[in-house]
Order: sequence, then C-alpha cells, then structure tokens
Amino acid sequence: MNKKKGILFFVISIVVILLCCFISAFGFGNKSIGAAKNITLGLDLRGGVSITYQVQDKEFTQTDMDDTIYKLQLRVAEYSADATVYQEGADRITVEIPGVYDTQTVIEELGRPGSLQFITFEDKNEDGTVNYDNPTVWVTGADVVDAQAGTQSDQTTGSSDFVVQLQLGDEGAEKFAEATEKHVGDVIYIYYDGEIVSAPTVQSVITGGNCVIEHMGSYEAAEKLASTIRIGSLNLELQEISSKVVSAKLGDNAVSTSLIAGAIGIILIMIFMIIFYRVPGLAAAISMVFYTAAILLLLNAFDLTLTISGIAGIILSIGMAVDGNVIINARIKEELEAGRSAHEAIRFGFKRSTSAILDGNITTLIVAIVLLIFGSGSVKGFGMTLAIGIVMSVITSLLVSRLLVYCLYAMGLQDAKFYAKVGGAKKKAFDFVGKKAIWFIIAGVIIVVGIVTVIANSARGKRAFNFNIEFIGGVSTQVEFDKDYPIDEFNNTIKADIADIIGNSDIEGQKVTGTTQYVIKTQDIEASLRQEMQDMLVEKYGADSESFETTYISSSVSKELLRDAYISLLIAAVCMLLYIWIRFRKFKFAISSVIALIHDVFIVMTFFAIFRLSVGNSFIACILTIVGYSINATIVIFDRIRENMKNQEINYDLKQVVNSSIQQTLSRSIFTSATTFVMVLFLYILGVESMRAFAMPLAVGIVAGAFSSIFISGALYYIMTKKNERYDAQAAARAAKYTGIKEVTAVAEGAAEEVTENVEDSETEVKKITANPNRKKKKKRKQ
Repeated sequence: MNKKKGILFFVISIVVILLCCFISAFGFGNKSIGAAKNITLGLDLRGGVSITYQVQDKEFTQTDMDDTIYKLQLRVAEYSADATVYQEGADRITVEIPGVYDTQTVIEELGRPGSLQFITFEDKNEDGTVNYDNPTVWVTGADVVDAQAGTQSDQTTGSSDFVVQLQLGDEGAEKFAEATEKHVGDVIYIYYDGEIVSAPTVQSVITGGNCVIEHMGSYEAAEKLASTIRIGSLNLELQEISSKVVSAKLGDNAVSTSLIAGAIGIILIMIFMIIFYRVPGLAAAISMVFYTAAILLLLNAFDLTLTISGIAGIILSIGMAVDGNVIINARIKEELEAGRSAHEAIRFGFKRSTSAILDGNITTLIVAIVLLIFGSGSVKGFGMTLAIGIVMSVITSLLVSRLLVYCLYAMGLQDAKFYAKVGGAKKKAFDFVGKKAIWFIIAGVIIVVGIVTVIANSARGKRAFNFNIEFIGGVSTQVEFDKDYPIDEFNNTIKADIADIIGNSDIEGQKVTGTTQYVIKTQDIEASLRQEMQDMLVEKYGADSESFETTYISSSVSKELLRDAYISLLIAAVCMLLYIWIRFRKFKFAISSVIALIHDVFIVMTFFAIFRLSVGNSFIACILTIVGYSINATIVIFDRIRENMKNQEINYDLKQVVNSSIQQTLSRSIFTSATTFVMVLFLYILGVESMRAFAMPLAVGIVAGAFSSIFISGALYYIMTKKNERYDAQAAARAAKYTGIKEVTAVAEGAAEEVTENVEDSETEVKKITANPNRKKKKKRKQ
C-alpha cells in the first residue's frame, strides 16, 4: 500500500466510523431510525406493561399452576426475552413485558388464555341433523407440546403452502391417532375460548404426535393460529382482571449512569492503548469507537431488549474486543524485539495472533450459541447480546485494526519507535509452575471457606445463599400516595426507610404510570413488620391507609428457567471441552481449562455466600459473564504453549515451555483484565444500587479469572502432562537430539575456527612476502 492509498483508505475508514457514530447517536429520518434511544430497554431500565390474570378453573393443583406459568413464559418471550411471569396469591398470574406501553394492544395480541379442544360432532338429533350441543373431545390444550407456523411445498401445485406444524405429547398422540383413524375424510374442529378457530379435514391416519394443518392462505394466518394453539395449550383457563403500565425498577437514571460509566471506561482504555502501544494503540482506539457504534446499531437492528444481563454481555464483548487488540499489539512488540522491521513486525504480529483470537472468541461464541438454543428468558437475551458482541470484536480486531495500522504505516509512520519501545534486558521467566502448590493452596482455602460458609448459613436456619424475590418470591404491596413520587426518589429515600424496618434491602418498587400508586415487592416478612412498614409510609410519605393491598407472589425466575440455565452451562462446558480438545489435539488442554472455569465460578459463589449478596437474575448474568470471560484468557495462554512446543530450544523442557508461555502472555492477561475491571469499576461507582450489586461480584470474577488463567490452568496442564510417561520419553529423546545437535555444531564450529586461523596465518605470511620480495633471498644469503 503506497502513501496515496493509505491516506485514501484511512479517510474512508474515518468517514464510515463517524457515520456509524452519527446514526447511533441521532439516527436518520423522522423516526430517528438506528438511534440508540430507540433500543428497547427491559423492565429494570425502562418499564413496560403488567397484566394480571385470574384462574377460572375451580379445582387445580400447584403443578397445574407451575406448568401454566412456564408455558405462558414461553409465549410472552416472543415480545421480549426479559418478560417475566409469576404467581400472585393463590389463583392469579402476573405477566410483565418490558418496552411496551399499550396494554390493550398486548392483551389483544396475547389473547385471553382460554381452553383449547380438538373436537368432533358425532351425536345426531332425532331428525338426523348434527347435535352441536354434545361434542366429542379428543385432545385438549394440555396435550399440545408446541405449534409453529411454517411453509412446505404443495403436493399438487408444487408452490409454497403456509402451514401450522403441531406437536403433541405421548398421551395426546395416542388419542389423536384414534380420532384421525375414525374420521379420515371428516373435519376435526379446533375449538378455543367458545368459538371454532380452525376446521381442518383429516387426510390420513396421523400417528407419532406430529401433524400439519395445511392451506392457511398466508404466513400471518398460520402464525395467528399457531399462537392461538400455544396460548390455548395452558393447563388452566385464565381471565384478565387488571392491566397497568409500570415504571423502570432501577429508576430513570439507571441508563444514563450506565452510559456515562461505559463512556468513561472506554475513553480511559483508548488513552491507555495509545500511550502503551503507540501507532497500533491509536488504530485500536479508533476501532473501539467503531465497535461501540456498531454494537448500538446492531441492538437496534435485531430489536433486542437491553437489561442488566444485556449490559453484562456488552461489557464482556468490549473486554474481548480490547483483548484481541492487546494480543495483536503485544505480538507486534515481540516481533520488533526479535529484530524485525516495522512492516514485518506488523505482518507477523497479525498473522501469529490470529489463532489465539479466533480460538478464544469461538470458544466464547460456543457459550453464546448454547445459551440461545437451550436457554430461556434473560439467559437467552444474554446469549444474543454476547453473540453479536463476539462477532463484532473479531471483525474489529482482525479487520478494522489491521486496515488502520497499515494505513498509518503507509502514511509515513514507518519507524519502529512508533510501534513499541524496543530494548532493555530480557526478563527471565518467573517460575509459575514451580510455585504451583502456593497457587493451589490459595484457591483451595478460598473455596473451602465458601463451602463452610454455605454449610454454616444452612445450619443457622438461613438459606445457603441470600436468594432475592426473583428466586423465592415474597409479598407484593400496592399502595397509593397523596403525591407523585418519582421512581428515583423511591429508590433513594423510601426504599431505604423500608429496608431499615424489615432488615433487608431486597426491595423492588414499581410506579404505576399516570397515577400516584406504587407496587412494592419485598421478601415474606412477619405481619408486625408489614404493619410497621405501612404505618411508616402513611405517617412519613402520605400513603392512603385504606389503599394497601397485599398479596403473596411466587418467584419470577421459574424452576424451568433455572433448569434451562443449568443445562445450558453444562452443555456449553462440554462443547468447549470438545472444541479445545479438537483444536489443540490434547485432552489435557481441554480438561485444564474447564477445571479453571469451575474454579472461577466457585470463587464468585464464595463471594456471594460470605457477603450475603442478593442472588437474583443478575447472579445468573454474572456467572455467565465469568464463564465467557475467563475461558478466553486461558485459551490465549494455551495457544502460546502450543506454539512454543515447536521451539526446539525449549520444547524438551515442559516446565520452561509453560513458564515462558505464561510470561510472554502476562502483559496481555494483566492489561485485558485491568481494562475490563475499569469498565466494571465505573459501573460500580456511578451506577444505581442494583447496578452496583451486579458490578461488585463481576469485578471479583474478573480477578478470579485472571488468577486461574495465569496461575492455575498452566500448572494443571503441566501436572497432567508430566504424569504421562510417554511424554517424558519423547521429551528425553528431543533433549538428547537437541543436545547432540549442539555438540556436533560445537565440534564443527571449533574445526572451522581452527581452519580460519590457519588461513589467516597464511594470508599474513603472504602479505609480508609480497611487501618485501627480497626478504627470503636475504635470509638465504645470510645462511
């Protein structure tokens, strides 16, 4: 690339980046399309609608209620992954959907969850006409597993046909097989909430529980019927009794403070990159601006709901974007120190850092994909945000930063001093492996303290962890005040006074928009404390003593959501293990990284147990963030070990290989952890209370991840490999071979030196004779 092309491409890059920034800030068109303000925020950040349903069935079990809540959760997830569903009282269910403020529209689209039946009319009247008053019910909503809209090729015309794909459970499949066998050529009616919504004709006997309703006319019609079947498959019949618009749980300033904290963190990271890595750092800083703008645009494009979990995913992806640039810049510096020119250092720096960046990001991407497939609720939202961030971080570090560095080089910044400070004594590798016992003892002691704390908490009658309302439910109190209290004032003053009375800060307040009413959620407390809280609200804040309505609520984090989260983490761990095993061709790399990962999770859980931090949805997000973050750091070290194993000078000494690899990647490990820690630190300093409760354990997880990557993972790989006798034999053979090569080389060098000395002596003698041709003659005459 010549200078003109360098300037041209650099200007084009800057224009594109500025355009992305402008669109993400202001958008375009009358509706400000693409602007960050249009990103859908969750209930915790902006609020939404709250709809309460009453169970119409006279007799039902708790299992029926739990199943209905779970199925309804799947239904409302179409509006937002952050939508929550929980039980209120004995026979009510509340649905909260973020980012939506037209309750009537939601109710109409969601439908009234009524009874669903697949029926036929077999009885005849005396005049031979069909008796429609006595239908035969073959299948009910309880037998339906799923219904989805789709397309297939029409067997007659070959054109696309819009259909509904229906899946029934085992019992439903048997009953449906009997119904279709008896009514081939007849109509089976789908009866929902008092009316017939579809009347498909049976073409053949259907076994196995999978069937297709054909000729829907359009995809919209197919989706509407599928949605009706899904909502009608609830175990219980529900009736909507109230709906309201609620405010953000975290207050109006939660978003602005998070943005300020993120902006300060990114600016500090950019300054650090420029000071420490010079020209490559400048390119990385510019690419970080592009990355931030691109993430905001993609959140808009995919219409994602941003919550605390989403912010966690963004923080993690920013950390990985920084990590990719740090890996590249550190590698460029190493190549310069090895004596390469600036241009060669840039080329080899990007080339030799690509595998580490790709392996680290792919491993974390596996986690995101598994969460998207098997997770639900906020877990799935986290997975989507993380997946987008990972893809963009790879593009930013390997494409955008590369282009900018080459542009700057072509523009005249070609001296090595612009790329790194080269020189100084080469540091001897610290003996990380030799002190492995110390690292294992430190980690073991912390984990044992955590286990003991959990046991002690349980023995004292407390829960092992301080689960909050989202996990264990509690009490919901609706109250009306004589004045309008903003949500931020509630969080800063009223909430603190309630916490002093009940002795617990696990309190949620939601303002009913357009009124002076509040819904206050607390853990289940004694009647006397509840009365004291109400008296305080009346006397100090002017609450209407006649307006208090108290009901018990279930957890909004259902057992199924937790189960999905556990299954997702397990599958993700297995998939990561398999990928690392295949990619690095050694199972020891894979098992070492997973053990280090488990260590990080235990450290964070220990922190939660000791300091009794509130365990809720943010806890899940925190654990997922740590899993994705620390595995990346471990992969970078293992990638360098793999590379150094090809180095004949040290590959016969495994301990030296591991120590050197950790030493060579140490600056990357420290810098990446430090930059991500800075982001989280500012979230803690500037964020609202709930944001601080999330940021603190995340900071602990970052430190734990750095510790395990540097001190635990490499030592584990060393121990596992050294126990392999085959490796010892191979290492000894390589050592002998390398030692033999050195001895032969030494002999050859000695012989060469001797020949060189003889040649030099002869040349000296010839020069003397040439300078004085009569010298020999004189000597002969004297003789």
